Amino acid sequence: MNKRTIITAVVVITLVLASILGVAPESGVIAIVLNIAFIVAGFVMLIKGADIFVENASKIATKFNIPQMVIGLTIVAFGTSLPEAAVSIKGALSGNAGISVGNVIGSNIMNVLLILGVASCVAALVIKPNTLRIEIPFVILITVLLLVLGKMGEQLSRLDGFIFVALLLLFMVYLVYTAKNGEADDDSTVVTEKDTMPKLLLFVVLSGVGIVLGSNVTVDAASFIATEFGMTPRLIGLTIVAFGTSLPELVTSATAAKQGKTDIAIGNIVGSNIFNILFVVGISAVITPITFEAAFVKDAVVAIAAVVLLFLCVLKTKKLGRAGGALMLACYAGYFAYILYSNYA
Repeated sequence: MNKRTIITAVVVITLVLASILGVAPESGVIAIVLNIAFIVAGFVMLIKGADIFVENASKIATKFNIPQMVIGLTIVAFGTSLPEAAVSIKGALSGNAGISVGNVIGSNIMNVLLILGVASCVAALVIKPNTLRIEIPFVILITVLLLVLGKMGEQLSRLDGFIFVALLLLFMVYLVYTAKNGEADDDSTVVTEKDTMPKLLLFVVLSGVGIVLGSNVTVDAASFIATEFGMTPRLIGLTIVAFGTSLPELVTSATAAKQGKTDIAIGNIVGSNIFNILFVVGISAVITPITFEAAFVKDAVVAIAAVVLLFLCVLKTKKLGRAGGALMLACYAGYFAYILYSNYA
């Protein structure tokens, strides 16, 4: 661990502790600056915590001889959704559904339009047959289900949460089936003699604690900023929080495209969107019913349209090129302008 990493860790931990202890003023410029710093520190802890969790959980799974293909499609996908899960569950428990639901919908829109748009501008993204035939249509289906269930009762009830969790279990069965039939990518996880079980378990626990603390700091600071600037919790969830919790997917997809591993970039994002809805929203709703605001209807429609656009862009060529990526980035810019206008109009 180099000096720069140590300094960064000390600064992040100090800011997180300061937020938890409530040392910031209740209003004023200093309070705003400190809360912006808290958001950054919370994001860093969320992202690094998720990274450590995925790495060590994968090694534990390897020690138990779980196939690497299954590890990549389950534990890693689950890990990249942990920031969204932590923030959304915290938002649900605190009664702030604007951040809870907005974070998931905003992350899914951002994943498709912004992250895939950026990644495809780096290199054309090749799509696997299973992703085109099954996974993308499945994302459309569950996003429509989210919209319908939320609109029907004007909330996502515990029963709705259990429905999403049940669909998640079915999706896991599908992943195991495709892995056994050689449909999945095999990203090996190296386990050394230093990776003892107590050490791996300790890192999993500590990273989990880091994710929870990071989510608490992020939601609290984002809520404060929202109030100070007249921004609604929905806007914060759809933009700042959604972007922060989507950073793991952005880094992964852009890196995969740069390294020429373009076949995993789309699958990575699609898998993340599935976990965001079925796991994050499902668990949040099981814990406590979540109010589905009327404004989320439009956002959910945009999320559906984004995946449909992705499907249409790759239907013929089986890849997402720079032209399709540029179109997605333009659509996201238009959507971002719309939510800013609707918030302040």
